[in-house]
This record gives sequence, C-alpha cells and structure tokens, in this order.
Amino acid sequence: MESLKTPSSRSFAAVRPKAVRVSSSDLVRMSALGVGALPVVLEPAADGVDLRAWAQANGEQTERLLHSHGGILFRGFGVASLEAYEQITHALCHEIIEYGERSSPRTRLSGRVYTSTDHPSDQPILLHNEQSYTLNWPLKIFFHCVVSAATGGATPIADSRRIYQRLDAALVDEFRRRQVLYVRNYGDGLGLPWQEAFQTTDRSQVEAHCRAQEIEWHWRDGDRLRTRQIRPAVRPHPVTGEDLWFNHALFFHFTSLAPAAQASILGVLNRDEVPFDTFYGDGGSIETATLAALRQAYDTETMRFDWQPGDILMLDNMLACHGREPFTGQRKIVVTMGDPFRSSQQQEA
Repeated sequence: MESLKTPSSRSFAAVRPKAVRVSSSDLVRMSALGVGALPVVLEPAADGVDLRAWAQANGEQTERLLHSHGGILFRGFGVASLEAYEQITHALCHEIIEYGERSSPRTRLSGRVYTSTDHPSDQPILLHNEQSYTLNWPLKIFFHCVVSAATGGATPIADSRRIYQRLDAALVDEFRRRQVLYVRNYGDGLGLPWQEAFQTTDRSQVEAHCRAQEIEWHWRDGDRLRTRQIRPAVRPHPVTGEDLWFNHALFFHFTSLAPAAQASILGVLNRDEVPFDTFYGDGGSIETATLAALRQAYDTETMRFDWQPGDILMLDNMLACHGREPFTGQRKIVVTMGDPFRSSQQQEA
C-alpha cells in the first residue's frame, strides 16, 4: 500500500502543547498539539489524577470535546496495565464491543482488548474509518500505547468532515447516487479466511450473519466464499448531523496495494478473485482520476504525532479516520471499540 507520510501531512511531533484552559475540576488541563483541531490533548494538571474516576465524573464534557474535535489524546496519566486501560475505556463508553466481520488480523489480549493489527510492520495501513463497510460500526475506537516503536509506527489521523469538504461536489454526488460495492473473496490463501473473518467454522452461521447484514454470499468450490455488499459512501453523524465521507472505497480498492503486492496476487489469481476490491454500487469501475482525488484528499488532511507509552487516543470513528505507519522495534498498540451504531435502529426511528 502507499505510504501515508506525505509532504502535505501535518506532523505534530515537534510541536509543544499549548495550554488552552483548565477543566472545571482543576484536575485536567486541555491543550492543542498544533494548529489543527484533531486531536485535543488532555493531561493531568496535578499529581495522581485517576483518569477513570475523572472520566466517570466528566462524561458530558468529554462527549462534547469528542464531537467538537473528533479525537482526544489522554497523555501523562500513568496508565501502566491493560486492566487499567480497559477500565478507562468502560468509563468513556456505554458499551464495549467485539471485533466482528473482520478485515484485519488481530489477537485478543484481554477481555475485548485486541492488538491494533497483526499486519506486517514494514507495510503502511491506509487511513480508514473502522468497519464503515458494515451496518453496525463502532462510534468510538480507542488506541493505547503500551510500547512505542523504535522508529515510525505513528497512527496517522484525519478529520472525515474536512475530507468530505475537500472533495469535489460532483465526485461526492456520484458516490451518493451510486454508493459503494464491496467484494471480498475468502479461502484462496490470501487475506483472512472466512472462518477468521466471521469467527465461526459453521457455514450456516456465516449465512445467517450475511442475511441479517444485507450481504450477498456465494460458496465456491474448495471451501471458498465470495461476498458482495452495497453501502453508502456518505453518512450523517448521529449526534452532530454533519455529512461525512465514511466508507472503505479507497482502502479496499485493489490498487491501494503496493504495485509489487498487486503483481504478486495477480500472478496466482484473476482480478475478480482478489481478497478485496471496490466498485460503484451498480458494479461500475471507480475511475483512476477519482481514486487519485480521494488519495489526495486523505493525504492533505493527514496529521501525525509520536506515541508515548501510556497514551490513550479516543477517536469518534465517524468524525476521524486512522491508519498506521511502518515501524521498526517492538511497537505494541492495543485497541478497543465501543458504542455501536446500528443502522436497523436508525431505520426504525
């Protein structure tokens, strides 16, 4: 895949946080990493601040900050264990959820805490909003730095509102009208096997999930599976009401793989058999110029910061997208997802 670190990316690594104001409790200080609104930084203004207790007492304030800025970086609170991190996520979330309908290899570490990804360390991961290809995605996603990388390893982020605003109106209208078709192939020895993606070895459970989630499925010979699902490219935020660029159209497009990886896959599979690919919802190919415009919008809005051990990054998964830089060393970033948005509930409402 392409590198996420481009000349237009805004780096906050060398920017010293500037105090903005102190919370009403005088226990937590808010600051900014740089000129952008994403993310806002919360740090203890006194020794021994219990982040879990503070979060429980300041839930409404935290939600307002999250919806305004898209992400909050909690830094300097001395979070030194997975148990402490998990307790903090419960304080900041109404419901912690399992990682379902998977697209990335992850390892469960504790409860519902997972590795951020088991993707090879020398490969970047493009920016995306977690599980935007599903009907029931997490509204919140948390990242916790246990061990920072020796080099690289940042989690680049970008504001989905700004990406949406940066895109040409005609391009957005085309995607609004035609939507996005996601095609996935499982069982060819590349990508996740369907047993891992759906967390079952029972075909009937896979079919039940697909039926409930408006996914077409087709079992192929050799225990292989192909799925197709059509989803909107633009969705409104359930709280702020803002229209957002919220999809995996670029992330899952086959050309988002590095050229060498594309050539390797096409050496053993036909293009219609690759693990991931995207199209317009009517099956039409997404134009090369359109893909280039999407890449430019993501790259221009990308911003990064260097992880510090103990950091917790909370993102509104619709307002902010995230990726990963290549890295060296023993980087350990863990992830938790919460507060699921359920399309069926919105439709009933």
